[in-house]
Amino acid sequence: MKRGLQLVGLAIVATLVGCSVGTLQREAPVAAAPSGAPPAREPGPLTGTLTHPKSRWVPVPWSELPGFEDDALHEGWSAMITNCARPNAAFAPLCREVRQLTLAETEEQRQWMRERLQPYRVEPLSGPAEGKLTSYYEPVFEASRRPDAQHTVPLYQAPAGLVARRPWFTRQEIDTLPQAQAALRGREIAWLTDPIDVLMLHIQGSGRLRITEADGSQRMVRVAFSATNEQPYRSVQQWLQSQGATKVSLWPDDTKQWVAQNPQRLSQLLWSNPRYVFFREEPLADIDASAGPIGAQGVPLTAGRSIAVDRESIPYGTPVWLASPGPAVPLARLVVAQDTGSAIVGAVRADFFAGTGPEAGRLAARMNQPLRLWALWPK
Repeated sequence: MKRGLQLVGLAIVATLVGCSVGTLQREAPVAAAPSGAPPAREPGPLTGTLTHPKSRWVPVPWSELPGFEDDALHEGWSAMITNCARPNAAFAPLCREVRQLTLAETEEQRQWMRERLQPYRVEPLSGPAEGKLTSYYEPVFEASRRPDAQHTVPLYQAPAGLVARRPWFTRQEIDTLPQAQAALRGREIAWLTDPIDVLMLHIQGSGRLRITEADGSQRMVRVAFSATNEQPYRSVQQWLQSQGATKVSLWPDDTKQWVAQNPQRLSQLLWSNPRYVFFREEPLADIDASAGPIGAQGVPLTAGRSIAVDRESIPYGTPVWLASPGPAVPLARLVVAQDTGSAIVGAVRADFFAGTGPEAGRLAARMNQPLRLWALWPK
């Protein structure tokens, strides 16, 4: 998207953050209507509003959720299962039942949700209830273990002595100051050919590299978020627009085209975002290669079913109903809040994990659209 989002360290929300909870009760059973009588209306929720530092959750009936009867819930159940590896305290008691329903029919899963969860419309404490949906993905690039004439742009591990929440050198200083370069010498994971590809990895927060080793062999590895320089994130797309660029919607293709037309301004573009990300290498052979990168909840992301959120609005591990009319991609589906990022701020704000590779990247680049969210919280 892409996103100005960097994955932050693993964090588990064990309780509702800053939450004042109304009395939670199960809905009363509804008696069958007499023959010939009009069908009974869906009972209203019997819970109170829940308040978080950045959001208000308003209880609503299931009928308010757009597309709830049509979603292929079994596709989202894998994210529910993954969630149970590190659930929040409220959802943990339901995990045994969630696992038992792994192979259940979609309608059985849907009925379980109605019986065990209460939907809450997520609203800001003030302002409109509609927010913004963007998307991110896991890019795949060619790389070399050693620098050569083509592979000249390094991807770094975190330097020794980096301290969390303490600002380190900016992106410009990393490129120009001898002391910054000295601190990173020997910390190279691999070398890429294009600085925009490296910037893309910094923005997405993780990726896969097809690395050519020193002996000429190749292998695929994941580079996962490790740390940042604790500098603020600035949108390169917004900087391009401020410079008069009119075509910046398709990232990174439009950016690369601009650089090709303005090669003397490449450094300016890169330095417009002072935030810098450091990575760690993960052999894909040691994990499920089809799984996404580890999100801030501490579990692998599920393509199309994991979202990044502001955890002061929605705790990690919360199932969420997401609805967006497009225009890029209309969506109405079950997702799970499993990640966060520096640009994902606000009550009704989400970043949709599109998956791995070029197709996911094209989807992520197009997605910037209205959003509504409903948290699905245990009764």
